[in-house]
Amino acid sequence: MPPDRRRPAPPSSLAARSVTGRTPPVAARAVALVAAAWRDLVGLLVPVACGGCGQPDVAWCAPCAVTLHGTAVRRDHAAGRLDLLDGRTLLPVWAPAVYVGPVRHAVSAWKDGGRADLDRPFVSAVRRAGATAAVHLLAGSHAPPVVPDVLVVPVPSTARARRRRGRAPADVLAAAVAAGLRDGGVPAARACVLRRSAGPDLAGLTARARGAALVGRVRVRRGPGLHGRRVVLADDVLTTGATLAACHAALVAAGAVVLGAVALAATPAPAGATPPDVARTDQPADRAAPEAG
Repeated sequence: MPPDRRRPAPPSSLAARSVTGRTPPVAARAVALVAAAWRDLVGLLVPVACGGCGQPDVAWCAPCAVTLHGTAVRRDHAAGRLDLLDGRTLLPVWAPAVYVGPVRHAVSAWKDGGRADLDRPFVSAVRRAGATAAVHLLAGSHAPPVVPDVLVVPVPSTARARRRRGRAPADVLAAAVAAGLRDGGVPAARACVLRRSAGPDLAGLTARARGAALVGRVRVRRGPGLHGRRVVLADDVLTTGATLAACHAALVAAGAVVLGAVALAATPAPAGATPPDVARTDQPADRAAPEAG
């Protein structure tokens, strides 16, 4: 018999194991103590605070976590650039949270402050939102689940933003949305098929100015055709809807059918608009977006 050339177990798993392969209780407690000591050491060297409220020694505290526990609801009726002015919107957008307070602070830290440790709560919230969207998409369709998979397309960042952040945060959310759709019975896979060229910063611009600034800047990447493919967009924050509208236009021009979008959060509705927590649900998902450009 040849010698066993398997690599030795990593230090975290060197606790003595019984012949059954299970870690004895004493060893398990020792591993837990070592892990706790390591977290304490890291906390001393690199102090951590809650991304939402700043509470020390925790990345995402329990009170702030509650802000993401709500059911995802339709938020698109408060986004001016998605309003078709006839009681319908360009596409339905589901989001579990409102972009205020702890959520706003945390998303900003996550996107531009290097707080990748917030991936876990954000991914969990968006995955649940994807499952909610799946229920509505299936209810609004008279056909069985689509084959091939629904493509979950992240809203693209510019190359400059990706370099500054070290990654594209919306790509992380898109993978979670795809998982949530699958949880809800809709076959889905992430597909990064859009690109966005450089241009002015959209922060602080009005809805009209945002729309103008995005004209021609969002395009479909070269690759397999999108004709007839069904798409769900994924974004971090829904504000005016200008970016989603630009993505919708590029995808529809390529022949795709945009079913809707899922976001982590949405900005509060303007005064007099439908409040986000009672977003309208009377609009069937399959009639939300006209397929003609």
